[in-house]
Amino acid sequence: MPPKILPPRLQPMARIALLAPSGPLLERDHLTRGAELCRALGFEPVLMPNAGKAHGYLAGTDEERLADLNAALTDPTIDAVWCLRGGNGMNRIVDRVDFTGFAANPKAVIGYSDITVLLLALTTATGVVTFHGPMARFAMPAFSRSHFELALVRDGAPGLLGRVRSDPDVLGSARGRIVTVVPGRATGRLVGGNLTLLQALIGTPYFPDLRGAILFLEDIGEDLYRIDRMLGHLRLAGALDALAGVAIGHFSRMRHATVEGAFGLDDVLRTYFAPRHVPVGHGFPIGHVAEQWTLPIGVMAELDATTGDLILLEPGVS
Repeated sequence: MPPKILPPRLQPMARIALLAPSGPLLERDHLTRGAELCRALGFEPVLMPNAGKAHGYLAGTDEERLADLNAALTDPTIDAVWCLRGGNGMNRIVDRVDFTGFAANPKAVIGYSDITVLLLALTTATGVVTFHGPMARFAMPAFSRSHFELALVRDGAPGLLGRVRSDPDVLGSARGRIVTVVPGRATGRLVGGNLTLLQALIGTPYFPDLRGAILFLEDIGEDLYRIDRMLGHLRLAGALDALAGVAIGHFSRMRHATVEGAFGLDDVLRTYFAPRHVPVGHGFPIGHVAEQWTLPIGVMAELDATTGDLILLEPGVS
């Protein structure tokens, strides 16, 4: 891993590039919603030229999406890059991202789902901390806004994320959802994202170093047997060998059963992580859910799977 680089903290009237580097926006007013959310947070939205385009199941051709992305990543007048949607297609253009230009102009890059490919590639290639967090086109509940600002805006000491020691008024309905799979505490670099996209990076230069990491995972629309298979692939590739801990978010719209039978998610998680004797909890507010954390990828964190705490030990911005 290259040395860690903290992007600048977002200031009032920061210029935020809004773009769709993967799938197309399904409603025209998603552009408007993204711009309105930026303004509500005190930022200035900058809609990239191709953000509203569609090309099959992509938000424009590869060349159009790449042009928006590289322009936003390298423009010194842009303070952050905020994705409007995930979907599919980031893996088609990630090898042509201007990593050198981005490293010369480090800034926060925010998104999740298919954007996992971009976040992990940027951090792995340049060392710049990126942010697994809400998309710009969705309404932001108070819980999500508080943690978004905690990660990207607020001054002061490193933030605290968790269900036990967090402010209950901030935590909202996330309280009480964490299930301990393997008890214990661990400290390590925070790395992760969408399981499907993490698996898709195996064998590429953009797969992150997971040795000593606290791995966080989420996904949507994947049956449990597929999750089992993807975790099995990670194990066979040696990616799970030296983890410090695991924080499982939400596997939304997951089916447990097939015609042959069923397992529970806890059963599958124990299969892959219990033999490694690392702490594992699931149900964290990560993934395709309205109330979610904004997690800085690459910073040191502490996981307590027994109490359900995830504590950032250092900030993700400078």
